[in-house]
Amino acid sequence: MEKGRINIAIDGHSSSGKSTMAKSLAKELNFVYIDTGAMYRAAALFCIKERLIDGHEIDERRIPAAIERMYIAFKYNSKTEQSEIHLGGVNVEKEIRSMEVARRVSLVAAVPEIRHKLVNIQQRMASIGGVVMDGRDIGTVVMPKAELKFFITADMEIRAKRRFEELKNKGVESTLSDVLNNIRERDRIDTTRAVAPLRKAKDSIVMDNSNLSIDEQFDFLLNHARKVMSDA
Repeated sequence: MEKGRINIAIDGHSSSGKSTMAKSLAKELNFVYIDTGAMYRAAALFCIKERLIDGHEIDERRIPAAIERMYIAFKYNSKTEQSEIHLGGVNVEKEIRSMEVARRVSLVAAVPEIRHKLVNIQQRMASIGGVVMDGRDIGTVVMPKAELKFFITADMEIRAKRRFEELKNKGVESTLSDVLNNIRERDRIDTTRAVAPLRKAKDSIVMDNSNLSIDEQFDFLLNHARKVMSDA
């Protein structure tokens, strides 16, 4: 690994601002940003399209054969200057942000075969270093040897309000009540699932951003990153 090209793992609760912070940090450091949440959302969309989900139940017997046809990749969009998620060669960046996908993503993420496939992809991406990756199990499972780990959280109602405003700005129809219920359920599933549950790595730096501005959050992460990079 090139000197200073550390890997940074950012874990935390749903809608805690992980992706926003990870994306900004990667851009500032000229690192590669990997949005694992988008990957699991794409997997959820795949399961919906393949009719593997009925209500709150997923047909796990069909999963091993089905995911052989699941192709997830990031492709750079020169217009947005961002890497966007593709499913089967089709850009699904907007489609995966729907409430229909949000209600099912934690259910899909709990399936061992799906996690195994996506974790392998994520670890290959991180093997060269210089990666900022956010998700639920990055510091504990995907990059346990990452040189810097953060765990981000915030009050549940604050997270719900932020997520509701984000969806509204993107033109996605929802209600604050629906968003709050979705976050509450995702927290429950994420922290209690049998495979790679959401938990703080022992060497993670915790940031509760309930009362922090975007700039304050960014400065907190950047200062820690620069210190570790200078010591690497």
